[in-house]
Amino acid sequence: MLNKETIQKIESKPLEEALAEIAAAFPGKAVFSSSLGLEDQVITDAIFRNNIPVKIFTLDTGRLFNETYELIDKTIARYKEPVHIYFPEAGDVEEFVTEKGVNSFYESVENRKECCFIRKVKPLNRALKGAKVWITGLRAEQSDNRKDIPLIEWMEDKQLYKFNPLLNWTFDEVMNYIKKFNVPCNTLHDKGFISIGCAPCTRAIEPGEEARAGRWWWETSQKECGLHSTMEKVK
Repeated sequence: MLNKETIQKIESKPLEEALAEIAAAFPGKAVFSSSLGLEDQVITDAIFRNNIPVKIFTLDTGRLFNETYELIDKTIARYKEPVHIYFPEAGDVEEFVTEKGVNSFYESVENRKECCFIRKVKPLNRALKGAKVWITGLRAEQSDNRKDIPLIEWMEDKQLYKFNPLLNWTFDEVMNYIKKFNVPCNTLHDKGFISIGCAPCTRAIEPGEEARAGRWWWETSQKECGLHSTMEKVK
């Protein structure tokens, strides 16, 4: 377990040093889940460019944009390092689509969350098996749901720490990093797609809309998929 002093030390470090510290604290047990978004590409660059021993993985839901698949290839080609891919269980997808329809997530929040659970949450749980630290690209200003989460949190249900190293970064800081290091990014960002998920569940945002307004745009719910819904602050 991390003590208070170690947590404060990690929280005070710049990105590359903080990632190195957390990886050193849990050798071989630190993993980073990338959705290939702008923030995630920043963290991927920091890990690969500095040879930080963190396993990077992404979730292929089977319904991603082609531009996202192209970015996976570009990222691997750029850094010459693997990005591990986790897929949903075929049987789960087959049963869901057979019973409720291929696009049933438009019909109710319950259907949408079930689809997210099958395609994202269950594969994530497999990817996190054996890990002690889960690194994410969450930022506080992305949505109201993320304003109060801590930089480092203990997840009781998964029995691991969740580390959000970009939590207090602004969008401008993210873009400045990307420009400085010429980080590969999804070409959809140039077309108004800020937060990018599955193709049928993501649209470009309009001027003045918050970053995640294009995700599950037909809903008025909290617009989270369940990956980051269970949190417990470090005491």
